[in-house]
Amino acid sequence: MPFSSEAWPALPYAELRPTLETLQLFTQAAGKTRLAGTPWLNHSWHVTFYVSARGLITGLIPHGAFSFDIEFDFVDDRVELRTTNGTRATIALTPKSVATFYAEFCDALASLGIEIKIDRLPNELPDVRPFDEDRALRAYDPDAARKFWRALVAAERVLQRFRTRFIGKSSPVHFFWGSFDLAVTRFSGRPAPLHPGGIPHLNDAVTREAYSHEVSSAGFWPGSPGAEAAAFYSYAYPVPPGFADARVKPDAARFDKNLGEFLLPYDAVRTARDPDAMLLDFLESTYEAAADLGKWDRAALECEEGRPSVPRRVG
Repeated sequence: MPFSSEAWPALPYAELRPTLETLQLFTQAAGKTRLAGTPWLNHSWHVTFYVSARGLITGLIPHGAFSFDIEFDFVDDRVELRTTNGTRATIALTPKSVATFYAEFCDALASLGIEIKIDRLPNELPDVRPFDEDRALRAYDPDAARKFWRALVAAERVLQRFRTRFIGKSSPVHFFWGSFDLAVTRFSGRPAPLHPGGIPHLNDAVTREAYSHEVSSAGFWPGSPGAEAAAFYSYAYPVPPGFADARVKPDAARFDKNLGEFLLPYDAVRTARDPDAMLLDFLESTYEAAADLGKWDRAALECEEGRPSVPRRVG
């Protein structure tokens, strides 16, 4: 194979950071294209990417008489745009400026007959410039990109298992290009207090719509400045009394007061005898803490883990 297929690759943040920061900016151009071309869906589910067999993909974006999708392909190091008309365009993933990538991306859209106006200012990032004005050379290391993607593949597999244990309203397992994390969210079914907003570089209206109902949310991120290690996370909104002091599994998990959520280091999972089991313990125990302390109707919301080809029993 042209690259390692290790299920849980090492993710040294200091080495991966330049490529991750590049990808967070590049994916925002594609994400904003999906945002501008897709009707609003509850909790911003319409803007997300999904883990694919080659990287990250948008899903279909309608555009008049045809639709198209955008995939960040970390196997062949390219961005591919495909239409339902059978046409396609590609952009090489190489070291380049955001302005260069954005110009190539706009040219690719135009070559396919796609005209979509987007907000050119990145979201959820400090000290940013519009895409077409960011001319600093950005790094792209194919090996770093592939390690990140392999970690997403492993995390997505376990998060999907976790999702099947809940019969109430649940989000897909999806990737947010703004916060740059893979997430799955469970809902109690009850409205939540109005979110105060105030998340830097994110419109308060978006935040309030996202947290309109009570949630227990969990996921994975590869690290960021100030939290410079890959980790799994779990939080609740609204935060029920006693949540920060709840006992959760495994022993490597802890509550981060600054972030207001439980964290489990990716390295603890990666090096565990049974990584999937450890991660499921974390996901279940943190959800149970949120649901019990928040007095969710767990009996009505939970179910046994899904099995291939076996429908849920009803009646």
